[in-house]
Amino acid sequence: MPHPSHAARVRAALLACAATFATGALAAAPQLNVPVEYYRLANGLRVVLSQDAAVPTTTVAVYYHIGFRTEPRNRTGFAHLFEHLMFQESKNLDRGEADKLVNGNGGISNGSTRFDYTNYYQVVPSNVTEAVLWVEAERMRGLALSESSLQNQKDVVKNEVRVNVLNRPYGGFPWLDLPQKANENWYNAHNFYGELADIDAATLADVRSFYDTYYVPSNAVLVVAGDFDPATTRAAIERFFGALPTRPEPKRPDISEPPQHEERLTTSTDPLAPRPALAFGYHVPDRNTPEWYAFGLIDQILLQGDDSRLWQRLVKERGYADGVEGGINLIGNMFDYEGPTLWAASLIHDPGTADERIVADLDEVIGRLQSTPVGAAELERAITKIRSQLYDVAGSPTRFGLAELLACFALFDDDPARINRLESEFRKVTPEALRATAQRYLVPTNRTRLSLAAGRAATGGKP
Repeated sequence: MPHPSHAARVRAALLACAATFATGALAAAPQLNVPVEYYRLANGLRVVLSQDAAVPTTTVAVYYHIGFRTEPRNRTGFAHLFEHLMFQESKNLDRGEADKLVNGNGGISNGSTRFDYTNYYQVVPSNVTEAVLWVEAERMRGLALSESSLQNQKDVVKNEVRVNVLNRPYGGFPWLDLPQKANENWYNAHNFYGELADIDAATLADVRSFYDTYYVPSNAVLVVAGDFDPATTRAAIERFFGALPTRPEPKRPDISEPPQHEERLTTSTDPLAPRPALAFGYHVPDRNTPEWYAFGLIDQILLQGDDSRLWQRLVKERGYADGVEGGINLIGNMFDYEGPTLWAASLIHDPGTADERIVADLDEVIGRLQSTPVGAAELERAITKIRSQLYDVAGSPTRFGLAELLACFALFDDDPARINRLESEFRKVTPEALRATAQRYLVPTNRTRLSLAAGRAATGGKP
């Protein structure tokens, strides 16, 4: 009789989760158990292997410990620029050949830049795993950077900034705008999408120096998740990546954020926006602390889903907007960042609604959380939501979300097996801990508000 696949185990666990929830015995449900093998090569490269033969594909991902937040001064936009440059040619790989390899075998590939990392990944049929490992090693070995490729990608990045932010209503609201207003440390508060002047000024020497500093084995983690043979894959990793030279891990800048002691109120006008908008953000506890896990549950209770308290008050009862959205870390999730971040929410509301009315309702909802312990059923529902999300990640056929969590826990905590302990940490949170965390962090003196005026409506433009 064949062993049940990982995906089948995930589905079975979800069904068990639903059944036990119905009977009030969810605490006895099985825990997430993602296979994790973790080790380092001699040159410092972290390697995470997670074997799962449920789907005959493999996800290969490389995460570099450099992102929006930690790019040097006068180099804003460099982390994002390199997300594009890494898809150019290397010394042994012509431009476009990697895409042909992946796409020609029915796979997908992409990359992204976040606060604390830049990543590159491929999802390919299992028989292409070794070839993709060679591609990623080639990118780490050395890019064939040239003036023409640099200028081309500078133009691509600048155009992306214009299309996604400058020429789009609500383009940077609030994911780009709010951190700049809520933080004091430059690393947390600069325009991480990139000042166009900094991107224009980037020279080939600047780019080569950035690559030589950050795109080194000691500053990266390789994740292989899916249907692969462990012995063969380990041998290929050693063959392709083990020969890369050892280089020092770059020094991390101080990204600590001083405490906020008074509410910050900021206003701006979006010339393209047809309706006003409001965003608010609170600094959250440090990662992996008991209060941080409590705040993750507070996020579920207050903001996530149409059964959340803020949705019920602001959308269903008051009708200020047709939605309210946000969470911990607006450009990712509560697990895939390293330094300080915000719990933030925003809504595009009716012109006749004053911001103070919305904030008054916000404060009332938060005040109830601070004064009255959350009931057992509501707390259990919040835990169930997080549990469901984790199982969705673990059971996804692309395994991209799984690779991301494993990579981040390896890069930030040196502990990718943390993924299997997340639920137990959330289950330690008590109603009193939720109330105490809300009392400490969800206060106006820890809040930044960003009011966005509708410039298009003010000039008579059509909504």
